[in-house]
Amino acid sequence: MDRPGQQHEPEHFGGGGIDFKVELDPEDLQPSVPLKKAGAVCAERTFDGDRCHYAALNLRLRRLLKAFEARPPPLPPLPAALRATFLACPANRAAFLEMLQWTAGSEAAALAAAAGFGPTDNPSSTSLFPPDITFYVDGKPIEAHRVILCARSSFFRRKFNTDWKDRKEVRFSSQKLSFGALYSLVHFFYSDRLEVDVDDMENLARACKVCKCEGLQKILIKEATLQRYAEHKSPRDLDSSQKRFILHGQSLPEEDRLPSALRHIFEECLANSREQECYNDESNEMSRDSGVDAAADLYIKVCDKVFHCHQVILASRSEYFKARLSRNMDFLEVKSGLQSTQSLPFLEEHDMSTEAFEKVLEYMYTDNLEHMDPNQAEELFDIASRYLLFPLKRVVADILLPYLEHVSPAELCHWLMLSDIYDVVKIREYCLDIIACNFEMFADTREFRALLLTLPPPSGDDSLRTTRPSEPGTAGNTDQGNLLDDLREKWLEAEAAELDERDESAKLFDNRLEMLMLVAEQEANDGNV
Repeated sequence: MDRPGQQHEPEHFGGGGIDFKVELDPEDLQPSVPLKKAGAVCAERTFDGDRCHYAALNLRLRRLLKAFEARPPPLPPLPAALRATFLACPANRAAFLEMLQWTAGSEAAALAAAAGFGPTDNPSSTSLFPPDITFYVDGKPIEAHRVILCARSSFFRRKFNTDWKDRKEVRFSSQKLSFGALYSLVHFFYSDRLEVDVDDMENLARACKVCKCEGLQKILIKEATLQRYAEHKSPRDLDSSQKRFILHGQSLPEEDRLPSALRHIFEECLANSREQECYNDESNEMSRDSGVDAAADLYIKVCDKVFHCHQVILASRSEYFKARLSRNMDFLEVKSGLQSTQSLPFLEEHDMSTEAFEKVLEYMYTDNLEHMDPNQAEELFDIASRYLLFPLKRVVADILLPYLEHVSPAELCHWLMLSDIYDVVKIREYCLDIIACNFEMFADTREFRALLLTLPPPSGDDSLRTTRPSEPGTAGNTDQGNLLDDLREKWLEAEAAELDERDESAKLFDNRLEMLMLVAEQEANDGNV
């Protein structure tokens, strides 16, 4: 761009078949203005680019950007699954959509899309596992599940064991509690994310006091006090009913979060589980007379041990259990005339140990594993694939990685094969990196040479390779492919020459693999003699 005192020449614009000139005034202190008027585009992250950005913002666009930037981060697997279950209840779904209507139609649609829950969805869809308690405030229903409420609040646990033990509906006075406050609290119990109107914050703080949620109550009281003196932070034309307070579970102490609350329920399940309980073979159900927690509504037998579980948690976490339990419920409805109302569904799982199933239950209830024997990892990978609990593989991999730092080359080859079979990317990449950086050491290992015979050969044509470098600006090629192709790429990254000599290095690696395979075949033949 021209500066004052310099020889001035017209600026040329070209592209798209258009070529024209723009005269610039050497004395102009803002020479970019005529360029922008002529259609020039400022580069991002420059001063003029920022000026263009902010100059284009009107009040409506500012509100949209503010709403977009205020979107909460994605929920972890456990809160996300339970939140989806909560919103699958028809009454909760209707209330959620009604809250979105407080904003403009287009903005409400954008927020619903961001939440993965749009107003165009079929409102007649219902939850496969309906709620077992319904609260009414001012005539409006809120549907919930006892196990979640008992886990999050000692008040609800006491009430469900005494006054509300056999009740399906509970009505509250609207003079003491607002619908929005109770809805936000129950939604928080499921999702570990609080979203409440500013007008309802003091009401919600009183509800937290009754429900013995001291940590949340302190935060709400402090925030409500701050909101009284924060009017200057928000647009003047917005009333307080359009302002919402959002709190993430990470802001609370560990003991007040959803995983910690459900861990207590999980520990009760293990304490109430026992060896080889009797059950009715004819109806394939167990009686409720064992005196266990009334919120448990499912028995699962593994080997000689019977676990007391909760259908809503297992079905929310696993598509396998959702399909199996929904089919079982349909079957029970058909033969309902033959069974007692005090019986519970009974399932039996095969081909797994009780210790591994306990770990799977621990993950489904808490999103975490506190301890794990590395010898259980292979069985857990298999169960995670069976139950469609793919995030469990990542949790097991995180625990297993420190153990792999001290294993022998032969054992590392074993884990490489398992990670490829069960699609555990983190373990697979770790093993490939170690082998690529220590290739000659592994080449001298009989187990590695034997492994080569069990794998598909590497693709000779570059166009067939599964790990070609991604084009700049793309997301990258993350799909797993041929294991030897991926090992070759790892080795080339670590050991190969640059640019034109890279192809020669690849040929040397392929020739080395062929030699190792010949040695492995000879060793296999010698072993069969």
